[in-house]
Amino acid sequence: MTVRCCQSLVASLLLLVGCADNPPAIIENKSVAAVDVPPEVRQANTNLPDYERDLAAGPDYVVEPGDTLYAVAFRLGMDYRTLASLNNIDPPYVIRVGQSLRTAPDAALGGAPAASEANPSDASAMPRVGKTTPENAAGNATATAKSATTQSETGPAAYTSSPAQTPMPNAPVDLWFWPAEGTVSRAYSAERHKGIDLVGERGSPVMATAAGEVVYAGTGVTGYGALLIVKHNNTYLSAYGHNDALLAAEGQHVDAGQVIARMGSTSSDSVKLHFEIRRNGLPVNPTLLLPQR
Repeated sequence: MTVRCCQSLVASLLLLVGCADNPPAIIENKSVAAVDVPPEVRQANTNLPDYERDLAAGPDYVVEPGDTLYAVAFRLGMDYRTLASLNNIDPPYVIRVGQSLRTAPDAALGGAPAASEANPSDASAMPRVGKTTPENAAGNATATAKSATTQSETGPAAYTSSPAQTPMPNAPVDLWFWPAEGTVSRAYSAERHKGIDLVGERGSPVMATAAGEVVYAGTGVTGYGALLIVKHNNTYLSAYGHNDALLAAEGQHVDAGQVIARMGSTSSDSVKLHFEIRRNGLPVNPTLLLPQR
């Protein structure tokens, strides 16, 4: 009996030693966007606003490091072209740290509403970024020269905070893809919840809902944690919040279904993906565009 106990004890010790020599493999997800997530963003917060705009239209906004024009417009709940028009900024919408941006038209000057404000459903009134005509070719050349002059006067391009992108065609989105596996834990609400929440496991893949270009990757939008914003065409943007890792960089083209982030809980009390689709700057119900499961 004693011999058997000793043999069992020796076998157990050998098993433990073997496990110590061969620990389980650790899969590390690295972010190519090199976005540092501050500790305060990683902390759970159960008192966050319901994804309301965190910038008020009216007061001028001073550009901070990491901002892009798209992100500032997102925070204002405004179409990016409206913000660009207010500040006479031409594509590719370069803004600079310390620059003061107007966030509302000057009533005294009779500011005209942008296309998205005048008629959000009128896609024909929107500029076609990917189309060059003889009429606008000269204007583009002038804008390029103006941009170069501005850079030489204000400092090196390293201080710009906007994707250096090539014009992309204004192609329609033929098919939207679900951005992640998991059930919808919170539905869209026009008044309080500007998208949908999908619950899942930490580190689960977050995928681009359609092809497009990343126009923001960072943690500067209050309440969204580590956030990606993808521009699909002149009409639609999609947003992916609360990620633990961002796997796509600003200015990068992404394909539909491409993994662009890892699900997490930054600025959230639980692991989830907060997903939005915005049409002309305004949130729409994603489930009306996504295919049925």
